Amino acid sequence: MSAPHTAESGTPTDPPADRITDPLARERGHLAASRTALRVMREDVQALDIRDVTANWVNAAVLQAQIDERIKALADLSHTPLFFGRLDFEHPVGGELAEGAEGERFYIGRRHVHDAHGDPMVIDWRAPVSQAFYQASRLDPQDVGLRRRFGYTGGELTAYEDEDLTTPAEAAGAGSGTTSKLLQAEIERPRVGPMRDIVATIQPEQDEIVRSELGGTICVQGGPGTGKTAVGLHRVAYLLYAHRDRLARTGTLVIGPNRSFLHYIEQVLPALGEMEVQQATVEDLVTKDVEVRGTDEASAALVKGDARMAEVLRRAIRSHVTPPTEEVVVVRGSRRWRVPAYEVEELVDELLARDMRYGAAHEALPQRIAHRVLVRMEEAGEAPDDRVQNAVARTPAVKAAVKAVWPAVDPAKLVLRLLSDPEFLAAHAEGLLTDDEQKAVLRTKPARSVKSAKWSTADAVLIDEARDLVERTHSLGHVVLDEAQDLSPMQYRAVGRRCSTGSATVLGDLAQGTTPWSTRSWADALGHLGKRDAHVEELTAGFRVPREVIAYASRLLPSIAPGLAPVESVRESPGSLAVRPVGDAGALVAAAVAACEEALEQEGSIGLIAADARVPALAEALATAGHAVLSPGEETSAASRLTLVPASLAKGLEYDYVVLDEPAAVVDGEPDERTGLRRLYVALTRAVSGLTVVHAAPLPEALAA
Repeated sequence: MSAPHTAESGTPTDPPADRITDPLARERGHLAASRTALRVMREDVQALDIRDVTANWVNAAVLQAQIDERIKALADLSHTPLFFGRLDFEHPVGGELAEGAEGERFYIGRRHVHDAHGDPMVIDWRAPVSQAFYQASRLDPQDVGLRRRFGYTGGELTAYEDEDLTTPAEAAGAGSGTTSKLLQAEIERPRVGPMRDIVATIQPEQDEIVRSELGGTICVQGGPGTGKTAVGLHRVAYLLYAHRDRLARTGTLVIGPNRSFLHYIEQVLPALGEMEVQQATVEDLVTKDVEVRGTDEASAALVKGDARMAEVLRRAIRSHVTPPTEEVVVVRGSRRWRVPAYEVEELVDELLARDMRYGAAHEALPQRIAHRVLVRMEEAGEAPDDRVQNAVARTPAVKAAVKAVWPAVDPAKLVLRLLSDPEFLAAHAEGLLTDDEQKAVLRTKPARSVKSAKWSTADAVLIDEARDLVERTHSLGHVVLDEAQDLSPMQYRAVGRRCSTGSATVLGDLAQGTTPWSTRSWADALGHLGKRDAHVEELTAGFRVPREVIAYASRLLPSIAPGLAPVESVRESPGSLAVRPVGDAGALVAAAVAACEEALEQEGSIGLIAADARVPALAEALATAGHAVLSPGEETSAASRLTLVPASLAKGLEYDYVVLDEPAAVVDGEPDERTGLRRLYVALTRAVSGLTVVHAAPLPEALAA
């Protein structure tokens, strides 16, 4: 691999491309020409006149919306490289290595760009021909002779680095496996602002996951810094490219753990040209018709989140079905048509045996009763049609019979009754929940109505489950579920309903589970999701957290996730870890502020992570010291780079430099030691360049060793 070729100071002139001898100037020329071509593509779309091609205002509005989205997608972001790599093939692509044929050259970027003749100037990174940029190696060159990576500063192309893949791996020597310097620089580039894409640095094992087929569900177990979140987002972008029409009809959704996290990742897909992907938390999905105003004790939340509650709800809903006791008498004109009670019972039993949605069966029963009436009419010599059957189904007698036998059920009222009526709960939880578990979920002060009830998030999930038992939840084409290890079984079921006929990408790390119900195995989680046949991939190569830092945090793994492979960081950064004991607990806040001030002397973002209870004191101290402090989810900038992060919100975030205040307080802030150590593991692994730990209390035993 060649050393990076960098630019001299000054801006080159623009002679004709065929007369440029300086390789860097030639690449700059191609970049300028590509930007011009992109601008022309955008202007062509802006110039479209839809007045002559639309029949009505509805079509015009739809087409105009599509044009507006296309214009957004063709925006040229000045600080975002239009292309980041180049592939020089030995032979024409698709030419089956034809003798004597010249190879082809492709520039790889975030979106496709073509010239006035339709010839490609930049190839979309998701195109099949681009895969070699991520997968080709000396062991398997895939007909690539040379791979070139580009370095940028502030949107200006300033360097390139070549990798000759024609030299056999054994002849290249030990250095052939070294990481590209430009690749390393891109990974280590300071993080200011929201999360950015990793399209220029995707690794072969990540690319395999990104390009997996739409039909299958994939679960990615990845430790801190392995890029699992970025892989999931890039997989969405790839699937939208490869299956755009299908997913345009069925929809895609990214589910994150909280709003701060979603705000942090929200710019990744637009930067890749994808504007239409929705983002939500699990709470967003289940609270569209429920206002969450309450919280649960851990013991209650644990039971409410257990998969056994699904069967309790199913029993409770089915309990509304009662055997008929009277015949149905339908009057039409001067005739009376009778359906005996035993026949109605047969119809009810048939619907129960089919295990239909409760609401669908409620709609089907009047039609089935009406059909029995039509049979009697035909036997009497009449010739009724479908209109007569519909009329019979709407008669007061049939409506009354259905109301008595299969009444409508309101999901929220059902859940409220279950959580308020001990006898009703006991009847349907028999053999499923113990007496203590039933007591844990029962309300001490039953609410008078659904509107006055102080619902918790776990209650909303139960209502969502009940709603699905009544009426099928709409399924999307693909769902990405991040930080999945923290979901309860009932939350998994809620997500699974949103992709029951589609597929999912599940992302998480068992070692970072910090809820009382956190996932113990992916097999269990995928079963609750309804995707038992999902393929599980494990990412163990770390690209974000320095080796010294991840090794320090991994000392906790035997206690929090026995058997889980530690992350092996590819980044050596001596001096990236500092552990500073403070003799006087009263001086701890001052020590944390001093560590932040030291970190602010470096380039990039800084996160001060502390136990939630210690955040107010630290915020006051930072304000007194004159520092502007951001909250999680607020965008960092060159002027505001310091964020104060409660440990409970640190998951999924990353900062160039992290100061961790009092690890013992982070552990003590959780209901049990294992959860506390997992929370600490999360906090320890948020750093990209350096971690400073300040403490007055003794460190956990694994870290103190």
